[in-house]
Amino acid sequence: MLKNRLVLAVLVLVAWDAAAFAQEDRGTAEQRAACTSDAFRLCAGYIPDPTNVEACLRQRKSDLNEACRAVFDHADAAVPVRAVGSHR
Repeated sequence: MLKNRLVLAVLVLVAWDAAAFAQEDRGTAEQRAACTSDAFRLCAGYIPDPTNVEACLRQRKSDLNEACRAVFDHADAAVPVRAVGSHR
């Protein structure tokens, strides 16, 4: 059952990723790939809301893998930090 839910969550994230991130300019495919595992590990409660996932990742920056942290280090100068909304 858990495996089925994880597969479903991945499919939802991929579908959301293709539509929402492209429309909202949420980084390149490589940048999103660098942070996908951290999004599931640290911010799963905010999926599929890309705005809150991004805010959660920013708040957990010290816990991110090196590649994902580099994505946010590069973007921090240009992007303000957003507050995280409520869990679903």
